[in-house]
Amino acid sequence: MASYDVLIIGGGGAGLTAAIYTSRANLKTLVLEKLTPGGQIALTDAVENYPGFPEGVTGTEISMRMEQQAKRYGTEVQYEEVTSIAKSNSEFQVKTRGASHQARSVIIASGASFRTLEVPGERELTGRGVSYCATCDGAFFKNKEIVVVGGGDSAMQEGLFLTRFVTKLNVVHRRDKLRASPILQDRARENPKFSFVWDTAVMRIEGDKKVEKVRLKNLKTNAEKDFKTDGVFVFIGHDPATKFLDGFIELDEKGYVKTDDRLGTSQPGVFAAGEVRAGAVKQLVSACGEGCEAALNAQAYLEELEVAGKK
Repeated sequence: MASYDVLIIGGGGAGLTAAIYTSRANLKTLVLEKLTPGGQIALTDAVENYPGFPEGVTGTEISMRMEQQAKRYGTEVQYEEVTSIAKSNSEFQVKTRGASHQARSVIIASGASFRTLEVPGERELTGRGVSYCATCDGAFFKNKEIVVVGGGDSAMQEGLFLTRFVTKLNVVHRRDKLRASPILQDRARENPKFSFVWDTAVMRIEGDKKVEKVRLKNLKTNAEKDFKTDGVFVFIGHDPATKFLDGFIELDEKGYVKTDDRLGTSQPGVFAAGEVRAGAVKQLVSACGEGCEAALNAQAYLEELEVAGKK
């Protein structure tokens, strides 16, 4: 079994940035990613708020560039889903569905996934009118009318941001009242661009090359109708990818990894960066910054181990 200095779980912006830094520091680095390079950002059609790309860049392109850059400095990338991690003597054992890997330090950058509606048309039109990130895609809907699905804090916060661009915002919510905090509810109701569709669920999303309409169902009357819209923003929560960490490190009540001011976890030698971390900002640029910080702190941890071993 090969042993690594740093094993990074997750190949998104945080994980690949961390890999660039650790590999350039001559630390033997392995990245384990279960899907495709870039993580969630790879699903974004256009990224316009990442520094250095004034004309924007596709999520696929920036993801591939990050992976190529990490590999250039010696990072190994394997596409495997991590199932568990444990401490064995002085090293960590990271198991996947088909293998086991050994490392002296670990950076968890497994991210968090947007909860989806799981309705026909959603997957096909993601990036073509269906979005899960207001700050990423809001500017594409200037002077458009959109649907926002959800009734919690995220839906109201993101919806208020979207009013900077759209002419009208229709909040579709399964209940007859919002779950958001009172102050956000007040702000939404006072905003003239907000409209509310209560007791209603989206049954499907339709469109040829882009979103054109949604099929809505009133959950009290079972009546259905078509509703024209230029876009659908879904804000019904996130799920951190931390099931494989159960019992290994401390998580918060929502399943996100708790970290200290050095991005260290409750397990010495294990760091966390990006959307998997409690309190993280869900933006690519901040994830990359955290990846850098986690890498530097992992490097310092390994240097401390070496000094201690020489005493």
